[in-house]
Amino acid sequence: MNSNRILAILGGIVAVLILAVVVVAVLILSRGGNGGPRNAASGGSSKGGAGQALRIPGDDPLTLDPAQVFDTTSANYVVELFGGLVTLDKDLKVVPDVAKSMPDVSSDGKTYTFHLRDDVVFTGSNRKVTAQDFKYSLERAADPKTDSPTADTYLGDIVGAKDMIRGKATSISGIKVVDDSTLQIQIDAPKPYFLAKMTYTTAFVVDKQQIDSDPKNWTRHPNGTGPFILKEWNIGQNVTLVPNTRYHLGVPDLKEVDYNLAGGSSLTEYENNEVDVTGVGINDIERMRDQNDPLHKEFHEKPALSVGYIAFNTQKAPFDDLKVRQAFSQSIDKEQLINVILKNEADNATGILPPAMPGFSKDTKGLPYNVNTAKQLLQDSKYAGKLPPIQLTLSGQGATVDPLTEAIIQMWKTNLDVDVTVQQEETATFFSDAQQGKLQMYTEAWGADYADPQDFLSVNFLSDSQQNESKYSSPQVDALLRQADTTLDNSKRMDLYHQAEQMIINDAPWIPLTWDKDEYLVKPYVKGYDPVGLVIPLLRFVSVQK
Repeated sequence: MNSNRILAILGGIVAVLILAVVVVAVLILSRGGNGGPRNAASGGSSKGGAGQALRIPGDDPLTLDPAQVFDTTSANYVVELFGGLVTLDKDLKVVPDVAKSMPDVSSDGKTYTFHLRDDVVFTGSNRKVTAQDFKYSLERAADPKTDSPTADTYLGDIVGAKDMIRGKATSISGIKVVDDSTLQIQIDAPKPYFLAKMTYTTAFVVDKQQIDSDPKNWTRHPNGTGPFILKEWNIGQNVTLVPNTRYHLGVPDLKEVDYNLAGGSSLTEYENNEVDVTGVGINDIERMRDQNDPLHKEFHEKPALSVGYIAFNTQKAPFDDLKVRQAFSQSIDKEQLINVILKNEADNATGILPPAMPGFSKDTKGLPYNVNTAKQLLQDSKYAGKLPPIQLTLSGQGATVDPLTEAIIQMWKTNLDVDVTVQQEETATFFSDAQQGKLQMYTEAWGADYADPQDFLSVNFLSDSQQNESKYSSPQVDALLRQADTTLDNSKRMDLYHQAEQMIINDAPWIPLTWDKDEYLVKPYVKGYDPVGLVIPLLRFVSVQK
């Protein structure tokens, strides 16, 4: 998702954690299951659709167009409705999807030849998917008219893709249709993470005939190739998915998936047996951890591959000054926030890469909490005694500011004698303003799209990355990241990312706050539901056995 933005941040990082009720509940489904294959070929049942319904809380997606997805909520639905050449399995390994096998790779590591399955059809039309459909879909995502927020990031390695995205070409020169079942893709350099990028929704195949016939409304009942079909979507009320009975990797066991979008207390609904899974928010976390509570045996808590943070626009005053950014960072007592406000529902982020991410290093040193140092840094900055008005922007609209944000603002006031005002923006506007560099300082979260540090570091901090919303630029970091991105020696590659991460932390375009956790309840009769920390197609592994 583009980056997997953890949507519905509501009012700061705390809401990312409380997304217990939104993201985790919307679809922890987003994060792979360990139900294991139920037939050797596919991982789904041979009959499919014969089971019972799964009932879960949910939220409206911002989009169901794979080329437009940049948030976790939308991605959770899209990965169940669509598919690509490859996908991520529940071990976070890249495996074939519409491709019948892993691609042939040229000796120079730059040309990938995909051979497609002959049994994949678009739902709704039952038209066979061909290599031409993939060429169309990738070029549609890269077409400036589509205005995809993620095409540059996730397709930009393909030769000619950036030219098309920038309006300099009408096709992607690095994509070649060999025949109906063979697609060839050439990238600009050997890149170990390229196939992982192709698991992102921007590379999913869509039905040209459907889009041409109804360009404005085709996503209301999209023809995909995923394990499920959209049966019904009533905005603010419900979404219902049913199994794709011709799904090539095995038809799911579930009769249907019913999302309740109406809001309310999902924990109450869970206790009333109205939903089968739910996230757990801060107010209930201590109760769920109590071994004497009846629900404790149904409670699950595990690290997620995401980081919550405060971002500075490094091109806007006063955060164009390194010392101001460092001062704001070192005046926050994150341990107190984690222990008191968040009740240990997250871990203190001493770096950017979460502990479960390849490339994570315990040697990474975050900027320490030190009030005296913070005061001195602010005094030594070019804005000493003349700070401009400072505003922190949050995603979501509400009458009150969440406790975590209030606590951070109070720390800045107490420790630095700086007043910070809060602005809340509607979610879509917030993401747009952040990407366009309109915000001075804002809270956000980044969830992994695939298990590679490139997705956190290069995507967010390379000077020319479209996802670099903090507008951070360092020639030294650029050089390290570009070298890491194309280094085939994995040990050396991870060391380069570690060096770059430490430099980024020291330069403080972000204040990493929390490494988040998935905390949720699952009914005992729900099998195969085991989040892995990022968005993958999970529901085909899930069954309800009452």
